[in-house]
Amino acid sequence: MQRFFTLEYWQDDNWFVGKLKEIPGVFSQGKTIEELKENIIDAYHMMLAESGIESDHPDVKHIELRIEV
Repeated sequence: MQRFFTLEYWQDDNWFVGKLKEIPGVFSQGKTIEELKENIIDAYHMMLAESGIESDHPDVKHIELRIEV
């Protein structure tokens, strides 16, 4: 499955620093834009693995929640 996200980035000294706009907390950096892209993808995959969001477990169930804001 492919998903599309917006990479927001800026330059901090000699580093490109960025975050995924749609996924709070996924940040990374790289010496080049290409390295930043690779690192942000790695950071996203680590976030998924740690959270169990994309679990292939056969017993996973989902419940839709309504949250008042």
